[in-house]
Amino acid sequence: MTEKQPTVASVAIKYGIAGGVIAVLYSAILMIFGESTNKWLGFLSYLILVGAIVIAMQQFKRENEGYMSYGQGLGLGTLVATIMGLLSGIFMVIYTTFIDPDHFATIMDQQRMELEERGMSDEQIDSALAIGESMSGPFTTLIMSIVGFALIGLLLSLVISAIMKKNRPQFE
Repeated sequence: MTEKQPTVASVAIKYGIAGGVIAVLYSAILMIFGESTNKWLGFLSYLILVGAIVIAMQQFKRENEGYMSYGQGLGLGTLVATIMGLLSGIFMVIYTTFIDPDHFATIMDQQRMELEERGMSDEQIDSALAIGESMSGPFTTLIMSIVGFALIGLLLSLVISAIMKKNRPQFE
């Protein structure tokens, strides 16, 4: 009797939700302390994504007799990231709609100051901020989060899967 083989989806859902919860908590902490625009602290959120992908792949291999093909790893990592993006996007919609409706305005003010420091003209600044403003609605925020996480997860998974893959022997 062989034990049931894991599916990419079952492992991805488990670790996508876990990684998403950690990412949401991290984002909430950054927002509470007014550090949501800190680029260095924002970069650390990518480590959460990488960690979730790596741990999910390790778990998949553990449940699959130590094997994971490149394609399985690629699908697993991308799905983990997409689920994390969904949860992060839902959190951002709730946060910016109900908790801090001025969040995007605060970010726009900070961006205006940064662009002024770079010496951009008022017209250039206004057109740059208009683009950002058009992407600050709840639906756009959710879609951008899902798509952004999925693309970054795909790119990370291309590398991580190549490192972690272990194909089953052909003649077993």
